[in-house]
Amino acid sequence: MANATNKLPFLPEAPIAGLPSGIDEGSVFRSLFIAYPDSLLLVDQSGSIMLANPCAATLLGYAQDELVGLNVDVLVPDSIRPRHASYREAYGHAPRSRPMGTQMELVAKRKDGSEVMVEIALSPLQNHGLPFVVAAIRDIGAYPRVKQALQRARYSEHLAQLGRLAVDTRDLQVVLEHVPEIITTALQVEVAMVWLLDSSRLEFRVASGVGLVAGEEIGARIANRPDTPPGFVLSQGRPVLVPDYRTEHRFSVPQTYLDSGLVSALAVPLSDMGRVIGMLSVRSKESKRFGDEEVRFLESLSSLLATSLQRVQTEEALSHAQRLESVGQLTGGIAHDFNNLLTVIQGNLQVLQEMPTLAQEGYAQQLIGAATRATRRGAELTGKLLAFSRRQMLQPVAVDTHALLHSLADMLRRTMDQRIRIEIDTALDCPPVLADPGQLESALLNIAINARDAMPEGGTLVFRAERCGALPVALLSQRSDPDSDGATHFVAISIADSGTGMPEDVKERAFEPFFTTKQAGRGTGLGLSTVYGFVNQSQGAVAIDSRMGLGTTVTLYLPRQEEFAPSAALEVHADEAIPPGLRVMLVEDDMEVCKVAETFLATLGCDVVTAATAEQALLALDAGAGPFDLLLSDIALGPGMRGTRLAAQVQQRFPQTAVLLMSGFSSELLDADREVPPSWELLRKPYSRAELARAIAKVLAGGV
Repeated sequence: MANATNKLPFLPEAPIAGLPSGIDEGSVFRSLFIAYPDSLLLVDQSGSIMLANPCAATLLGYAQDELVGLNVDVLVPDSIRPRHASYREAYGHAPRSRPMGTQMELVAKRKDGSEVMVEIALSPLQNHGLPFVVAAIRDIGAYPRVKQALQRARYSEHLAQLGRLAVDTRDLQVVLEHVPEIITTALQVEVAMVWLLDSSRLEFRVASGVGLVAGEEIGARIANRPDTPPGFVLSQGRPVLVPDYRTEHRFSVPQTYLDSGLVSALAVPLSDMGRVIGMLSVRSKESKRFGDEEVRFLESLSSLLATSLQRVQTEEALSHAQRLESVGQLTGGIAHDFNNLLTVIQGNLQVLQEMPTLAQEGYAQQLIGAATRATRRGAELTGKLLAFSRRQMLQPVAVDTHALLHSLADMLRRTMDQRIRIEIDTALDCPPVLADPGQLESALLNIAINARDAMPEGGTLVFRAERCGALPVALLSQRSDPDSDGATHFVAISIADSGTGMPEDVKERAFEPFFTTKQAGRGTGLGLSTVYGFVNQSQGAVAIDSRMGLGTTVTLYLPRQEEFAPSAALEVHADEAIPPGLRVMLVEDDMEVCKVAETFLATLGCDVVTAATAEQALLALDAGAGPFDLLLSDIALGPGMRGTRLAAQVQQRFPQTAVLLMSGFSSELLDADREVPPSWELLRKPYSRAELARAIAKVLAGGV
């Protein structure tokens, strides 16, 4: 190659003006060719390389003498070689100067087959009488802006890789396991980890990682304190750069990091709906390894991972909701038959209990009492399952909150741990609420039981009731009537305890059906969900305020009733309110239930005519059996006419006939409650004779 470079075929024919005497022009041009910082190739008309400078040899991976004699086509990637040959041929017919920076994306093929991005300037020498072209080649991969663009492109590809994985798999663990691999490949670092906060937010758990050091294996935990690496990131709430662990003083650096040769680090929070739930961290053995581009990449990756977490959680929540809806539909579907069975069992037990031959039999009465209590528990269980789906039948009346809270507190004082102090604070001007009294008491009892469990060593339980204006804005979305402006006036009934409190993730799921933090067998997870369903169905809302170690306050917002007209007298003397000889048309398709209802009516002094279907009842009326004082009909009457339509036809013909509809299917009662005239009454199965008497007395009183 030395011989080749000594004979430069384009040396000037005349001396260079201004060149000091004694200096050879050939030496100047030879030195310039060799020292030029870009790669230079001298190529003849056939494309053969005549000369190459050292920079060209270095860039292309050849020795200088290896390049001489090669055709430039060898330096072109195989995929574009045919196109390059035609271009070179066309250029040979009309050579022209082409400077660098023409925005053309060119690639050169090196000896080892690798490729390098280049800019090429062409300088034809034909105008100087020489059949050559000088090709100046520059490696643009070393340009800062190009490096940055390539880096961003590589990061974007790795982000896209995670995006594809998140879409293709429904397994969150698979996504978590791949994140550290993607990070280490993209950033070319030694360590990458995903940390997740546990539900108590007291510890971080290593969810996945690559290149983990001792003590940070998968599943290992570390305290969430500002003096620990992940705890410090959480306390900052933003990306944290560590240029050099050896000079880090913001938190304690584990000795294992230094022993493993790790020097610099970068960590970004992992957030879900604005709340930090973990972090991503990377570490390198190079100092000051991470900059703005790496921060942006890791933040983008964190955002994408958080989106995947949200999607998986949303899908799980949707699946859970669909399962709950299926449970609700199944429960509602069997409720009619189940409650019919309970009506038969409960009714016959009551008849047995009152039979003279058994009235004095203590053991028999004990057995009957136990069976009766079991039927009540069965009915309560069905009610709980229906409550969370808001399919229960409510009978709202004006409820005196002062009296209700004092009565409930008296009961709780007798049954709760004596170390729990119960206080009541009701405002003097607190009006009654419009709610189902039994369901309201059950809701308050559920909350009180949860409060008791949160105070195993004792504490204070405070009941408060006070009037308030419109609902807090944050609770308007709970309303079952979304078109309402929330202008109804409310009473706020709160139950506050001094217990352990709830972590944020537990508080967020507190009203979720079947969610419980209690030990197996200690709770069904239906307590607070039934509270939510009851309050929402009562046109109110419920809120939880809880902090770890500071206790919990649950507040029910219920519509208030300004006019308080208790109906206790009517309920106490229901039997007396039913006139002797009351003519009743009883329509019930279940023969056993019909017998129980007929027995109850007979003991109440009623004159009863029965029918199994609506059609039979209408035939009896056509035959002159009517008119009747009361129509008592089940809503679902087999494949024929429903009880609601029967009642409408009966009242059209006999306007004075009172209507009492019954059903063991709560959704039927809800539909009927929305559709039937206010003068009709609804009775839920199973019912006792006293409940039947109260319902009859109420409908008769309403028709007066």
